[in-house]
Amino acid sequence: MQTTRRRFLQGGLALAAIPKGAMQLWSATRQRSVDELWYRQPAERWLEALPVGNGRLGGMVFGGLAKERIALSESTAWSGAPSATDVNPEALKHLDEIRQLLFAGKYVEARGLCEKHLLGNAKSFGTNMPLPELRFDFGETAGVIGYRRSLNLDEAAARMSFVLGGARFSREVIASHPDGVIAVRLSCSKPGQITFTAAFGAVTLPADITTNGRDTLILRGHAYEHMHSNGQDGVALQIHAKIIAEGGSLQAEAQNVHVKNANSVTVLIAAATSFRDNDPEAACTREIASASRKTYATLRAEHVADHQSLYRRVSLDLGASGPSMRTKPTDVRRKGLEDGGSDPELLALFFQYGRYLTITGSRADSPLPLALQGIWNDGLASTMGWTNDFHLDINTQQNYWAAELCNLSECQTPLFGLIEGLREAGRRTAKEMYGAPGWVCHTVTNAWGYTAPGWGIGWGLYVTAGIWIALQMWDHYTFNADTEFLRAQAYPALREAAEFFLAYMVPEPKHGWLVTGPSDSPENWYLTADGEHCAESMGNTCDRVFVYALYSVCIEAQRVLSVDGELRERLEAARAKLPPFQIGKHGQLQEWLEDFEDAEPNHRHTSHLVALYPENQISPRKTPELARAAEVTIERRMNTPHWEQSEWGRANLVVYYARLLKGDLAHKYLESLVAKAADVNLLTFSSGGVAGAEQNIFAIDGNTAGTAGMAEMLLQSQGGEIRLLPALPAAWQDGTVKGLCARGGYVIDIAWHNGALLSASVMSRRSGSIQVRYQGKIRELSLRAGEVAHLRTASFINSDHA
Repeated sequence: MQTTRRRFLQGGLALAAIPKGAMQLWSATRQRSVDELWYRQPAERWLEALPVGNGRLGGMVFGGLAKERIALSESTAWSGAPSATDVNPEALKHLDEIRQLLFAGKYVEARGLCEKHLLGNAKSFGTNMPLPELRFDFGETAGVIGYRRSLNLDEAAARMSFVLGGARFSREVIASHPDGVIAVRLSCSKPGQITFTAAFGAVTLPADITTNGRDTLILRGHAYEHMHSNGQDGVALQIHAKIIAEGGSLQAEAQNVHVKNANSVTVLIAAATSFRDNDPEAACTREIASASRKTYATLRAEHVADHQSLYRRVSLDLGASGPSMRTKPTDVRRKGLEDGGSDPELLALFFQYGRYLTITGSRADSPLPLALQGIWNDGLASTMGWTNDFHLDINTQQNYWAAELCNLSECQTPLFGLIEGLREAGRRTAKEMYGAPGWVCHTVTNAWGYTAPGWGIGWGLYVTAGIWIALQMWDHYTFNADTEFLRAQAYPALREAAEFFLAYMVPEPKHGWLVTGPSDSPENWYLTADGEHCAESMGNTCDRVFVYALYSVCIEAQRVLSVDGELRERLEAARAKLPPFQIGKHGQLQEWLEDFEDAEPNHRHTSHLVALYPENQISPRKTPELARAAEVTIERRMNTPHWEQSEWGRANLVVYYARLLKGDLAHKYLESLVAKAADVNLLTFSSGGVAGAEQNIFAIDGNTAGTAGMAEMLLQSQGGEIRLLPALPAAWQDGTVKGLCARGGYVIDIAWHNGALLSASVMSRRSGSIQVRYQGKIRELSLRAGEVAHLRTASFINSDHA
């Protein structure tokens, strides 16, 4: 439907006729719908609790009545230790032999030698470990009415309230980044009503619990475990919980603090470890002392201002959900989506939730980046074979896919610190394992700089993992046009990686193409002619994509920085010898150099589709045949019975279809991500029955990558142009998004109506020129730093290409 001037004026008159108070109530209700998760009952499971975090210290708040539980975690609470013996000492001497076997088609024999001589020797790899819960026992709570618990994303505050005996009880939990503590505020509408006992819950790591004075609980322990390390390596850690009561009395016992008849209470929680030679006792003492000098109101105000400085950069409106849906609790709304309902405000909430988790889990001064579970820890991933670590074959990358596009650029900073550590440790791996200069790392890493292959075939020998994670630095440069960052941090890391691959890659005998290997296309397997399952090969497509990307960005960086002309010539020559993309007999994009059949056609990984996203080597406009082959790959995988559904796999489908410019399919898989791979608290999970898991296990990548996918549906900026509403689904007829970022240093606002662009603004952070595309039309912009261009549909002219 076209909006005429008369209809517009009629709409304005209709809005004017609504009483001001009713309009304010409607607006507040709708805003709360996209900024708040809420429930009518306490959490009973971890995946029902609500997350708070300050970039290092995390808490999962259960909101219990008789007993409150806050499951604590800390990003540096790692078992394990650095090691100089991770690389198999037999690797280098067998490398050429294995390559020749693979070139000769002797895949099973090569598989055996890979398993024997190339896999890593991770004796004390370690894992991030869960900390104990802090519990508050309130005793009998029969007769409660009006219970409500919530997580306000805009204020980063978990709350619960209820009425008992004519008094309203309230709790609020925040994780303050400025003050480094979790703060719990307990209050009541009547004086003298707050009575409870505070204690730590069950402890799974070696620890002692004591009290200090009448008001402080202290836990001292070590992050020791035997599954992923030797039981003797890990950080020392401490947790301090100080209780500040207003009115009433405090009394400490051996491992408890009792509060009786207080008017209100503030509990300050600090946790620290010995990671990087930190003194955990001094750190906890300092943070508690500093926070204790402030009122809760001051702590809260500083926390909210700090959080909102990032959170409020982006807003999203996808249109109104039905009034009955909007007023329901989050768990009921998620179930409604699972049952086939429509709830655009819930999807907008999910989008902002991914941004919230990025902010609360990863700040510029965080000591480590987001792990598999962010900074939170359910105790399940850390007891799996795959650990709560940094998976570099997609998961850690997905953790940060939303950062630049969704205006949270500085949240990537701790990832760059991890990459610098990999670069340093990876030099030894490159030399010892491959006899090559530069640096390399493989599928997984930890807090200690592990860069050797993993300990299993089929996944452990992923050789371009370091390129993939380092390309996050290139994204940071391109989104911010930060030449100094490129010069000082990104290019040195990328240049050294390129030096490794120039020395490491070898020509395959049939065509002379330069190929990697032996390497996995993580974590898929192929069938040999004899029906054997193998994974290691020469020249898989995923490796080819990232080597091409590495050489290309180095070449561009060298031109921008006017450096390394001779190296640029070598990279250009090597890039020209990389294998081409190939379309297989089923019309699919080939995953391997040979047109193998998938050993597991329902496998969750589609690693070769990185050419579509996050890279831009395949696209509907520039390579339509390859784009169709990529789509065939997806269709074949999804049409195979018993697809191995995973949270990150569903998120991949959103970004894939966004890049294929198929908004309705992207929307379909976005809804399935929320409905089928997110739990009651909207945290995404790796499904029980997949990858060895017996039950659903939280993984943050589905949340963050899902947010990135939604942003890609509304704005793309790869290929030297900004594309407005490239994959807008029919379900989002009206909406606005404000504050998304585009490569080149641009901030974009977009409004649309009846499925068509209404207006857009493009603000440039630096002087420059950019092409903006909407559907089949383009507009060239030249802007000074700080200048804003305002666009409408009529601003664009016809283009020769869609």
